[in-house]
Amino acid sequence: MKTRSPLINVMTKAAFKAARGLKRDFGEVENLQVSRKGPADFVSAADLNAEKTLREELARARPDFGFLMEESGASEGRDPRRRWVVDPLDGTTNFLHGLPHWAISIAVEENNAIIAALVYDPIKDELFTAERGQGCFLNDRRLRVSSRRNLADAIFATGIPFKGLDGHEGFLTELKGVMAVSAGVRRWGTASLDLAYIAAGRYDGFWERGLHPWDFAAGILLVREAGGMVSELNGKDIRLDSPSILASNNALHSDLQRILIGKGTPGAAPARRSA
Repeated sequence: MKTRSPLINVMTKAAFKAARGLKRDFGEVENLQVSRKGPADFVSAADLNAEKTLREELARARPDFGFLMEESGASEGRDPRRRWVVDPLDGTTNFLHGLPHWAISIAVEENNAIIAALVYDPIKDELFTAERGQGCFLNDRRLRVSSRRNLADAIFATGIPFKGLDGHEGFLTELKGVMAVSAGVRRWGTASLDLAYIAAGRYDGFWERGLHPWDFAAGILLVREAGGMVSELNGKDIRLDSPSILASNNALHSDLQRILIGKGTPGAAPARRSA
């Protein structure tokens, strides 16, 4: 069994503690108090409670780190070089509809680079972790991206714009191009797990526009440490403020990019995000 580093142990402990409350609330999802944040974008008591738990646990272990969190936003710590990037409940819409596909995502950003990552799926008890230069792991088992080289054999994941967001026609153009050459496209509504599944070789690629930093910060490192590639759709280096993301194994990255940009309509699909 791989020995986890102190930093990964801190992240794991915090995620497991927050997961206990989320699993309890998920079992009583019909009774949750829910308020609207925007079109098809909900915030629940469970979401807020999980963020509070994560913040307390992570701050106790690393009190100098800052935070970038979905609900409470950014706060600078005593160490301006390091911060936690946290999504306490990625897949909120799935959660609120009783769909068992959601996750906790935690990343450590140091000098504008992600150096440690965790994505935890409490329902399946799957813990994806990575540290820069140390590889990617699922429950301590080393992961590698898929070795598929042909688009016809590949399955891709994406996010679909929903009510209140623009870009539907542009997305349909992208989807049509990928559908025509691939073995299929999946939309499960949790970007952090989409990226973790690429690291595990379950998906061969993923694209989406308009994600927030906490949606994909951890996933970037998972994919890279599993031997995959991550960029913007136009091929530029990915940043936490990037307007799009394209992740895949090395063999299919350029082919998928050409379909989405070359045959699609670049710039025609503005911001959208996973629920």
